[in-house]
Order: sequence, then structure tokens, then C-alpha cells
Amino acid sequence: MSANLSDTGAGDEGFMRRAIAVADEGLQAGQTPFGACVVRDGRVVAAAHNAVWARTDITAHAEIVAIRRACEVLRTIDLSGCDVYSTCEPCPMCFAACHWARIRRIVFGTRIADAEAAGFHEMPIGNDRMKALGGSEVAIVPDVLRDECAALFTRWADRRDRRAY
Repeated sequence: MSANLSDTGAGDEGFMRRAIAVADEGLQAGQTPFGACVVRDGRVVAAAHNAVWARTDITAHAEIVAIRRACEVLRTIDLSGCDVYSTCEPCPMCFAACHWARIRRIVFGTRIADAEAAGFHEMPIGNDRMKALGGSEVAIVPDVLRDECAALFTRWADRRDRRAY
């Protein structure tokens, strides 16, 4: 898994491409088609792919792994001022982690419904609904490089060793 404090080029698309690249690393390692990075002040603090199967840990979603690593790197649980870039809309668990870490923005590519359609056992509660229910202040930026993120599901579906959860 890639990590720390590297520049990826300015803007949401550049950081989303970093999340896509790390998701591709995960696919090559036999993992699922999800990647995420935590960005602060225009720099990638941490980037990770989903590691559910590698760690035998159902909570090892890309966002969770990246948030854990960012907390280690920054030596804090308060990630105020950080943005999370995720190739797919965070599930309720990952959204809650973003909220608790005080993430400023969640930027994502595909939707929870896309993951569900690909065969993942999703709770179909979108980030807008989670934000409203929880009174969260996190900003939500959907559909960034949606087609490129959706292509991850296609690449994963083409693998003989694919496993959903």
C-alpha cells in the first residue's frame, strides 16, 4: 500500500487519480476495486487500497486503512482540514469514520449502488442521507472521474480470483 506525503498534482481529479492508482495496486494484489487517499494542504498524507481479504478484517476498507495511516503519520485523530478521495462513495462505516475524524470533504467517484451492482453486500445508505441523519458538517463531492472509477469494477469483474464480501 502506498502512503505518505507526496504531491499528485493539483485538484480533485489529480487526487482521485491517485486513489484510482492505489485501487489498481490492490487489484493486482488480489484485493477488491476500492482505493482512497487522505489529502491535507495539497499533499497526499496516506493512500490505501481495500485490504479486507489480505487482513481478514471486514473493516479494512480503503477509507479506513487510509484514515488510520493518516492518523499515524500526522500523530493525531483530528484530521480537520483533510479531504478523503475515494473511488467509491463511502459506506456508512467509512462515512462515520470520516465524520469522527473531522474530515473536511469526501470526494468520490462511483456510488454505493455501483458497488452493490458489482456484487458487494452494501447497506444502501448514501452519504447525503448519512450527513443529514448525523448532522455532519463534512462536504460531499460526488461523481469525480466517475467513469474511470467505474472501470475499476470492470477490471475486478474480469479477474478469476475476484471475491466480493
